[in-house]
Amino acid sequence: MTDNTLLKVEDLTLYFKTRRGDVQAVDHVDFELPKNKAVVILGESGCGKTSMAKAILRLLPRNVSQYSGKIFIEDQDVMPLSDEEYRRQVRWVKISMVPQAAMNALNPVLRAGDQVAEPAMVHLGVDKAEALELAREMFQRVGVPEDFLTRYPFELSGGMRQRVAIATALITHPQLIVLDEPTSALDLLTQANIMNVLKTIKWETGTSYILITHDIATSSELADKVAVMYAGQIVEVNDADRFFAEPLHPYSQKLMASVPRLHGHDEPDFIPGRPPSLLNPPTSCRFIDRCHLRFDKCSADPPTFFADGHPVKCWLYEKEASDAIIPDSSK
Repeated sequence: MTDNTLLKVEDLTLYFKTRRGDVQAVDHVDFELPKNKAVVILGESGCGKTSMAKAILRLLPRNVSQYSGKIFIEDQDVMPLSDEEYRRQVRWVKISMVPQAAMNALNPVLRAGDQVAEPAMVHLGVDKAEALELAREMFQRVGVPEDFLTRYPFELSGGMRQRVAIATALITHPQLIVLDEPTSALDLLTQANIMNVLKTIKWETGTSYILITHDIATSSELADKVAVMYAGQIVEVNDADRFFAEPLHPYSQKLMASVPRLHGHDEPDFIPGRPPSLLNPPTSCRFIDRCHLRFDKCSADPPTFFADGHPVKCWLYEKEASDAIIPDSSK
């Protein structure tokens, strides 16, 4: 782990117990996030993106059957912390979250300013007057008029409610913010405005992001790195510039081919079939039944090879990985 690494996730696993068996929502996931960078987690609905975010923040339901792995924030593994220690030392102190459907996450009977101020009172230990002053500063940062402090959520537009949710995540000045589908319910112009706010905050404060989305076009605005998730596993991690130009994993290629292009005559492609059940996923490559490039070896255990230093879970890169091993001619 380098000095520039903010978050490192190793072998993160989260299974949920159901009447039909264990749902393997997050299955042995690994990735890293440098400081002042944004990693985008891409994948279809139901692939485990939100479950992974909740595993990192330890926002777990009661039916967890397995929760294991290592989560390093800088050089500290936070997994051994008790729930109370994690709440006091990590959640909303080092990592905060803008949840999915954040517009509906606000309490309708509390003023917006009070809701933004609450994390500062709980985690920073300041009184209400100081917390409201911090909330006022956060409103200015995210582009919300100051007089909206005293308004109720139902008096705000969808875009303004989204900005209030972002202000709530920012008020304790965490190093990392997890954004779960932050623009999914907004019109295109409001989406662009929200993304501009996030980019400005990243540039001005050095905040890092994990952006969870299935919207490839929106994600490209913010991404420094891209991690592609499929059926509970991360199948590729790559630099954003390379990923959007030349994705490696066959699933990533299909995802990019499904995006409509402003220029060009190719029609958007689609991925046939449907993802496997996470109750009993294949022990081989989980994309095997939908893959247009599958061959005999794909029925073996899925490996992780490195293509130009970037992990990709696909047998297509076995030869490239072996060619990268240069024998020692002195022996």
